[in-house]
Amino acid sequence: MEWLELGFLILGAYLLGSIPNGLIIGLRLGRDPRQYGSGKTGATNMLRVLGRRAAAAVFLLDFAKGALPVLVARLLPWPDETWMGMAMGCAAVAAIVGHVWSIWLLIFTGKLGGGRGVATAVGVMFMVHPLAALIALVVGVTVIGVSRYVSLGSIIGVSVGVLVAGIFAYFQQVPWGFLPWALGAALLVVILHRDNIDRLLKGTERKLGQRI
Repeated sequence: MEWLELGFLILGAYLLGSIPNGLIIGLRLGRDPRQYGSGKTGATNMLRVLGRRAAAAVFLLDFAKGALPVLVARLLPWPDETWMGMAMGCAAVAAIVGHVWSIWLLIFTGKLGGGRGVATAVGVMFMVHPLAALIALVVGVTVIGVSRYVSLGSIIGVSVGVLVAGIFAYFQQVPWGFLPWALGAALLVVILHRDNIDRLLKGTERKLGQRI
């Protein structure tokens, strides 16, 4: 029975994560974000294409896509904490994968696509442990403020989030079963920034505030 519940949870998390909030908002405002900048539908590209309000709306909606499945996983009656941690981790990864490779975009546009999963990952971490999410967010925002590189702040913030989650797990405030999935999700987010990393090394990465 638990495996069936886990399967439905993963499917629901993926379908929710696949909702292309950036594309929906962009089209309502008259621009397809896939045609500009990085071609992604996440908050960073929306900031460059349509400005702060649109970017903030996309960030909050993508944040919710990560938070809600993990909340559901946490509330379901699992046999023990190991099951709960695994369920939370599976829901988290499924939501992030859906955000990155949206089935809805494939169905309606014929192309897989999405964002890089940062806002969704922050939503996941907030629901797992709000303080860990806050620490990661503060570190990420600080790096962005100092360097003016959103990608660098995103990479460092996500990495710090996993590290802090590990520390909280040691003090039994985060389920140990969640950590392998958290590490996998963080690695996925970092890998999805490989083009940004390449541009950072070359000194050609766009800085915060550069509009398309």
